[in-house]
Amino acid sequence: MKELGRIITAMVTPFDKKGEVDYAQAKKLALALLSSGSEGLVIAGTTGESPTLIHEEELRLFAEVKKAVGNKGSVIAGTGSNSTAEALEFTKGAEKIGVDACLLVVPYYNKPTQDGLYRHFKAIAESTSLPCILYNVPSRTITNLTAETTIKLSRIPNIVGIKEASGNMEQITKIIGEAREGFLVWSGNDSDTLPMLSLGAYGVISVASHLVGKQINKMVYSFVKGDTKTAAEIHRHLLPLVNVLFVIANPVPVKYALSQVGFDVGSPRPPLYETDTKTAAIISSVLRKFKTDLPLK
Repeated sequence: MKELGRIITAMVTPFDKKGEVDYAQAKKLALALLSSGSEGLVIAGTTGESPTLIHEEELRLFAEVKKAVGNKGSVIAGTGSNSTAEALEFTKGAEKIGVDACLLVVPYYNKPTQDGLYRHFKAIAESTSLPCILYNVPSRTITNLTAETTIKLSRIPNIVGIKEASGNMEQITKIIGEAREGFLVWSGNDSDTLPMLSLGAYGVISVASHLVGKQINKMVYSFVKGDTKTAAEIHRHLLPLVNVLFVIANPVPVKYALSQVGFDVGSPRPPLYETDTKTAAIISSVLRKFKTDLPLK
């Protein structure tokens, strides 16, 4: 399996003035992220506004970003769905394009049982040779993928890890301690990254890395090398920025912040809209206090 990276950005999807996907800007952003601390990219995940993208747009994004990136970093396709059949076929399509892995979100809205979740992810994994990363985000999906189910799923060879955004440190500890050897856990919340690293997590699938990727990279690798003092200092320093990027629904704040530092990714697609004036002022006031890492040329 290709090394997917400890620092992976859940990349926003740029849109143009007409609200169409801006593929040229997506490729530019992907390369900028990989030159500023990120080692991989999730395309068409939650931050990429997957609920408002149609499959043709997503498949083209996978293809164009992968072609632009080449071997500079991993490209992970968000192919999950609350329909097993849809996720299975979409994952097969992404595999044909040549992505490096897929990200499979817990099915949302229809509230499957834990056995249903196990069978859902098992069916998708068995339909592809791609490495599969589970994505547990109960704040959005309602349903929590339990530690027991995750551990059971880790026995499937090409289910290689999980993006854990539950914030439940007891659950995360159990997964790290009892999943099969080599099963990787990425933090799904920027604010949880350092605490999760201390439990044995591998890295982070990040939103804040759009802006401070080099600093997050330094934090993670400082911890890995045993320099916990530096890692903690960076974590404390970045926390106000991390928090303001989630002051309203992601990716609205990070898209606004990117525009403020000079990288235009357009507005979100409805039902998400541009940030209101009051929230914009809050984001701007925090953003001014930070050095950002994203190259603008």
